[in-house]
Amino acid sequence: MKAERLVALLFTLQRRRSATAAELAEELGVSERTMHRDLAALRDAGVPLWTEQGRYGGFRLIDGWRAGLDGLTAREAVALFALGVPDALAGLGLDTAGSAARAKVSAGMPAELREHAALVAGRFHLDAPGWWGTADEPPALSAAARAVWAQRRLAITYRRRDKEFERELDPLGLVLKAGVWYVVARVDGSFRTYRVSRILRVAESAEVFERPAGFDLAQWWRASSATFEQVDRSLRVKARLSRLAVRELRRVFGGEHLADTVVALGEPGADGWAEAELALEGGEIGLGQLVALSPGVEVLDPPELRAELAKIGAELAARNGQR
Repeated sequence: MKAERLVALLFTLQRRRSATAAELAEELGVSERTMHRDLAALRDAGVPLWTEQGRYGGFRLIDGWRAGLDGLTAREAVALFALGVPDALAGLGLDTAGSAARAKVSAGMPAELREHAALVAGRFHLDAPGWWGTADEPPALSAAARAVWAQRRLAITYRRRDKEFERELDPLGLVLKAGVWYVVARVDGSFRTYRVSRILRVAESAEVFERPAGFDLAQWWRASSATFEQVDRSLRVKARLSRLAVRELRRVFGGEHLADTVVALGEPGADGWAEAELALEGGEIGLGQLVALSPGVEVLDPPELRAELAKIGAELAARNGQR
């Protein structure tokens, strides 16, 4: 967008003493003709540009003039990368820093760019969590965030299904995915992902760790997510689902995986139940997903899975029956 280019151009001119239109065009990835138009737009917006002639000439800002953005603190600069996610900033303790950064950026912008920023803010809103779900508010998030900023080791107690595990980890970064917080950490030399809401207890250590050289959080997350999504859904299940269970499919399987999981879904009968064919992972994962749909699920095939589900149901009935 033009407004974004103008802001980038303004910062480039502020950083460089002088540059030709060709040099600026190459750095910002536009044509030289477009660069001349952008330089003219900056002048029209009130930015004092000076043109120097000669062999070493070029465009420069008048000496002593700056955009008024030098007062940004490190915390505010970090917050700038997530201005559209106020809930995420609050979870990381950066909500006030985000407000301060917006105020400083707004004050330092020319009027034309300030009006454009207000226009964008009034017409776009990011709501990260998916439908039928709420955003995580995990108690351990603030401690994890502090450890990420300070590069301090954490000792955690983590729940996976009905078991608890003790782990010492080096937290490298936090990721917000569909309203759910994850901490990416180094554990015993390998990289792991932990859902923050499953951290039951956390102890912050005074021990500082060294970040692995060249580690790129976004790149690692993309590769990890691609591997996670290539799951083996070879377990084909024929089942009957109640209306409530059909509505719960998105919550249990995740909206991004729903099309791969629900192979077929028929129309509900007079009793409100519909036949479905599901492609699930084998073992405890697929079984746990079916349990999450109960009591609105009846497995028709395979028979061994139906028996496993019945066994879990009997155990629940026995454990929760009258004493």
